[in-house]
Amino acid sequence: MQIWLLLAIALVLNACSSTTPTLNETMEYRPAPLHQTAPAQSYYRPSTQSGAFQKPGELEPAVDFWRKTYTEWRRSQVAIHDDRYLDVVYEVMVVSGYVAESLTSEQKEMVKQRRDYWKAQLFMLESKLRFHSPLTANDRQVIAKFERSGRNVNSVAYGASERVRSQRGTRERFMNGLEISRRYDGKFRKIFREAGLPEDLAYLPHVESSFQPSAKSSAGAIGMWQFTKGAAKTFMPGGRVDLCLDPYASAVGAARYLRYAYSKLGDWPAAITSYNHGVGGMKRAQRQVGHDFVRIVKTYDGPAFGFASRNYYAQFLAAREIASNPRQYIQ
Repeated sequence: MQIWLLLAIALVLNACSSTTPTLNETMEYRPAPLHQTAPAQSYYRPSTQSGAFQKPGELEPAVDFWRKTYTEWRRSQVAIHDDRYLDVVYEVMVVSGYVAESLTSEQKEMVKQRRDYWKAQLFMLESKLRFHSPLTANDRQVIAKFERSGRNVNSVAYGASERVRSQRGTRERFMNGLEISRRYDGKFRKIFREAGLPEDLAYLPHVESSFQPSAKSSAGAIGMWQFTKGAAKTFMPGGRVDLCLDPYASAVGAARYLRYAYSKLGDWPAAITSYNHGVGGMKRAQRQVGHDFVRIVKTYDGPAFGFASRNYYAQFLAAREIASNPRQYIQ
């Protein structure tokens, strides 16, 4: 019953859609081309080391996704994508009307409709692949996206309808953050240098707040460095929560936290991710799946280790690359 319901939803959305063309002609399914894809190991670049920070080759698709989010996609654009394979982007839709910092309820509904459309399309595609049913030209376009990722088509297609996510572009916000960061960069670097830490940790507010001194999150974190009250009591100078809105005092607190996290976790990918997921959370991940950070990202399924935590280090790497050489990325 659920299958037929989703099929009906897809047909309705298909008819109503104006942003994605739908091709209705069908083609007979040919198993060989769909199952004989390029081996995944040939797709990934080797790991590299830039200063203190390791960049695993298998994280490059995620890093590239965040580069696009920060520098290419504007706030009026929303990427509909796979939340595990970030190089699989189904479409980049343009939200109609005036688009402010926050979307209106009507604009959010537009995005939801596109997500639902792709969920239904992918649900049907998985069923067709499973039962060797005829494929439409639209289906083959989606399969081509899977193939370009260098992975086995079935491994991406199966369960894809449950992994549909939307990501709004932040080009304007990131560029504004770059401008603001110039006021703080030298002092922040000095704070981390004197703490014996890599200076490029000064780029972390690009991920946390886009360098907004009064930023507040739904989880109760505040300030440019997004300290919670509990973390502030432990790491802020004097344990003073009221210093969370002071960018320089918060940078000192961030340095104390990251030095502690690194001492407990042993590498920067895990320590930086703990800024989002907590030292205790990352210790659990290491105990369960080992210290290989890529393996943690791919396989760890602990409490609260969701999309934001899995991608936090990749976001930092992307922000660092752009902020250290903005002319290369932002025209």
